[in-house]
Order: sequence, then C-alpha cells, then structure tokens
Amino acid sequence: MLFRPTTEADLDRVVACTVDEPVSWIPADRYLAELAERMYRPEWTWIAEDGDRVVARALWWGQPGSEHPVALDCLYVDTSVSDRVAVAAGLLTAGLRAFRAQGARTLPLYNLTLSNGWRADAAVSAALAWRRQAALAAGLTEEVERLRFEWTPGLGVPASSGRLTFTEASDEAFLQVFRRIAEGSLDAETRRNLAVKGAEATARHEMDFYLGCPGKREWWRIAHTSDGAVAGLAIPSATPYSPNVGYLGVVPELRGRGHVDDLLAEITRIHAGNDAELITATTDMANAPMAAAFARAGYRNTQVRMLFSEPSG
Repeated sequence: MLFRPTTEADLDRVVACTVDEPVSWIPADRYLAELAERMYRPEWTWIAEDGDRVVARALWWGQPGSEHPVALDCLYVDTSVSDRVAVAAGLLTAGLRAFRAQGARTLPLYNLTLSNGWRADAAVSAALAWRRQAALAAGLTEEVERLRFEWTPGLGVPASSGRLTFTEASDEAFLQVFRRIAEGSLDAETRRNLAVKGAEATARHEMDFYLGCPGKREWWRIAHTSDGAVAGLAIPSATPYSPNVGYLGVVPELRGRGHVDDLLAEITRIHAGNDAELITATTDMANAPMAAAFARAGYRNTQVRMLFSEPSG
C-alpha cells in the first residue's frame, strides 16, 4: 500500500472517488471549483494506492492564502478494503507527518458533518465509527461534538433591547476583552488553550484567527452597559461560503443577565443589514447556554459536526 500526495496527473482518479455513506463528503464539482481557488491543492490531496488502484483518498482544505491546510474535509476508503480503519489511519498519519515536516505548527483538524439524531441511525453511526477510529489512531485524539445553526431572513431580524450600546474599537481594546471573556468559557477549544497557553496567548490566538477570516474588521463591536462598563464583544465574521456568527462573549461579572441575547442579536442585525441570505453558527454540544441562545434568536439547528484534533500542547 502506497500513501502519497497527488499530482495533476492524478486528477481524474481523485474526482472519480464517490462516497455513498450518509456523512459529509466533497463531490467532484466542488473539489474542482475550490481546486481552482487553491482551497484544495494536489499536495494537500492524498491517496492510498494498491497497485494501480486508488483505494483511499483524503482531502485537506485551507484558505487560498494558507501556507498549510487547516482541516480535513473528506475521508474515503473503498468498500472493497478489508480493514478500512488501518488504511485510513495510515493515509492520515502519512499526510499529517508530511504537513508537520513542512512546518505546520498546528495539525489540521478533521471536520465531519452528520445529520441530527445520528446516534439513532445505524448507517450514520457505522460511517462515523471507522472514520473516528482512524482519526484517533492518527493522533487526532481531541474529540468535540458541535451543533450547527442557521439563520435566514424569513426568521426575522431581532430588535435591539436597548440594554447595551455597541461601538467599534482598537485591536488592543478587543484583545483585552478577549482575555476577560476566556475566563470561565464553556467552549472546549478555549478551555484547552487556557490550560496550555494561558489567558494572554489564548486571547491573541482567538483574535488572530478572526483577523484572518474573510469577514470585515469594521463589523466588530464591543458592548457597553448603560453606565459605560464593558459587557462583552460581538464579532460578525464569515467563511468562504457565508457570513457567520464568528465570536461573542460576556465578561464573567455580567454573565447570567441575558446579555448573550443582545450580542447575538447585534451580530444578526449587522449581517442582515448587509443583505445576508444565510448566517451560520456553531457551538459545542456541551455549551447548553449558547445553544439555548441560538434557539431563542430563531436560529435552526441543522447539523452536527464532529471535530477531531491533536491534543493541546
């Protein structure tokens, strides 16, 4: 079995791979379109060959300007393979080792989308099972289940409660608020980063990430109470595919007062004011307060995402 990155000569065989299991995967038309935009690349596309047959394929994705891939979008192993876990794990391990050798400081995570209620669906559970085992065997042992939400104009634009005012601010002001709201966060990644990096580095990491996203910096807002105290921040952002609820948080001393609803409403209004037809959002399954806030704001839970990543530190 040979594991290797592809070349342009492999393109026809790469796009011929078809996933017929009920999990997210990348069809040929999307792969070709994003290959042209350098979000997929031959060197980020890995295959397993048994003789002259492609029996497995891994599609890693990144931003057009990324030096290294940021996520594994699709993992395929042909049903004729007797041990799909072993082949998939070998393919992932080879790819991840190569990315590390090329200077990637953080290995790309594996992002797998499932239908709601997947635990009660035997076919979905089976499709996840061998992929999960392969990801764990390849070292992506941090597992988080996240809920995906969507807003569309028909759900209505929330009105302002008038309790908070929202202003633009400098990067330094945002960094200070990022640092404060990391304390006591229910977000799994933030908690891991705090434990390993500390508050300052975690705040910088979060801020740098959103500065690098396709969303506009001028959308960002800091929220203040009527007496001028900082209540939190609201960062409308975007992916290459749609506007999204990038980041929001309330400072620890003001939590439990419903301000999360005000922050989410402000993000929604900003995107709606820019004629967004779709706003996406995700939150950890364990972050019940945030999931409840999305539901109160009219966002619909449409999917579940399983994320597998390398351990912090």
